[in-house]
Amino acid sequence: MAYDKFNTLTSTAVPLPIENVDTDQIIPARFLKATTREGFGDNLFRDWRYNADNTPRQDFILNNPIYTGKILVGGTNFGSGSSREHAAWAIYDYGFRCVVSSFFADIFKNNAINMGILPVQVSPAFLEKIFTAIEADAKTQFEISLPEQTITILTTGEKEPFSINGYKKNNLLNGYDDIDYLQAMKPDIISFAKEKAI
Repeated sequence: MAYDKFNTLTSTAVPLPIENVDTDQIIPARFLKATTREGFGDNLFRDWRYNADNTPRQDFILNNPIYTGKILVGGTNFGSGSSREHAAWAIYDYGFRCVVSSFFADIFKNNAINMGILPVQVSPAFLEKIFTAIEADAKTQFEISLPEQTITILTTGEKEPFSINGYKKNNLLNGYDDIDYLQAMKPDIISFAKEKAI
């Protein structure tokens, strides 16, 4: 399944300055029974977003209308816990295209990229600058350039590079998952097979 191509994203951000956000908090286990990837965004951070009677919790950041955007900024160790890829599905389905943290759990990081979400790992000091900028102005814009592998706080011009596997970067730039990548190589594979058959 192909996803939106990721090149350069300019957006405001939603701050979630909580450390050790695990996949069960991102999408509780009781919502994993669905067989398609749609609808998971409705239950993103379900137990933090809603009370037991399904009324929104006014003190949770996603219920605060002043915070919007396609970037989610989390605390350190984001995506720890179980390996469920549904966590990435929920984040993507909600509308986020990038998650920023000072550390990601490896399995979540790979699941996110495979889902079309760019995980941007920054230094703890730069993460603090991001949170400070959003606290000062919820409309602060950020630019995330995948080709240049940089994240910039546009109000201050402060910039920091981030790393990403070259293969995964190419997939995101083209909107590919692993199967799409192989499908794109199909003409070359067929040509190679014909040459070897001679």
